[in-house]
Amino acid sequence: MTRELRIATRRSRLALWQAEHVKSRLQALHTGLRLALVPLSTRGDELLDESLAKVGGKGLFIKELETALAEDRADIAVHSMKDVPADLPPGFTLAAVLARDDPRDAFVSSGHDGFSALPAGAVVGTSSLRRQAQIAARYPALEIRPLRGNVDTRIAKLDRGEYAAIVLAAAGLKRLGLEARIRRYLDVEESLPAAGQAALGIECLAARADVMTLVAPLADAESGACVRAEREVNRALGGSCTIPLGAYAQVHGDRLRLQALVASPDGKRVARAEGEGDAASPEELGLRVAVLLRERGAVEILAAL
Repeated sequence: MTRELRIATRRSRLALWQAEHVKSRLQALHTGLRLALVPLSTRGDELLDESLAKVGGKGLFIKELETALAEDRADIAVHSMKDVPADLPPGFTLAAVLARDDPRDAFVSSGHDGFSALPAGAVVGTSSLRRQAQIAARYPALEIRPLRGNVDTRIAKLDRGEYAAIVLAAAGLKRLGLEARIRRYLDVEESLPAAGQAALGIECLAARADVMTLVAPLADAESGACVRAEREVNRALGGSCTIPLGAYAQVHGDRLRLQALVASPDGKRVARAEGEGDAASPEELGLRVAVLLRERGAVEILAAL
């Protein structure tokens, strides 16, 4: 039996919180199991002056962690599922998706209560093309500028007056004890979340059956089904972490409802689709909704990026 488990994680405060959360959950499940964090720096954390869409997407946040798994420097890696590409490299697997936290985006500002309270020309910061597109579609008079860095860095830029408002994931703010900074939660109809947003995933080598057995009790079936459906939309449309795509699924009994959109970064073109299906077949639902998006203009929007 495995007596030690090494957990690869990014070095950001939020990533370390998430890894510590998984560590404490595993410690409670497996008495006597030694657990240790393996903090790593990733290219995504280092390239703060470049747009993620231009330098390779959110997959840059996990490559170094996967290398640590492959080189036996770690046994599992903890990820924010919204950062995980639709297709993992051969030999890797998602061993568990944990119960999802609040999936909504959050409006953060020092002096305004929402987008409608911002004057024309006010600067809004976001690192996400998905958020940018949805804000621009509803509030074309606002100026949207890129915002990179960890959560604390982004809030510091807001507090220095570089932005009138910024948009962040509500779950990350809550995990860091920064919920008081949220001026308004954005309904999913206003800002459709990224695929996998607010869910944590545990990745390991596909050959490590011992590791998968250890982490299996952390898996949440409902969250796992939702995330699988959302990720399938992304996979069916090309699998990139950089496209302006939102996807959000909810379980209702044995049924799964999925909403998705693809939008041009300027918000002038938006393709939306939704569907419902068997919660036991989330990928099938994801594929159906992706087909609807294609029929409604997603292919043309993506081709123009």
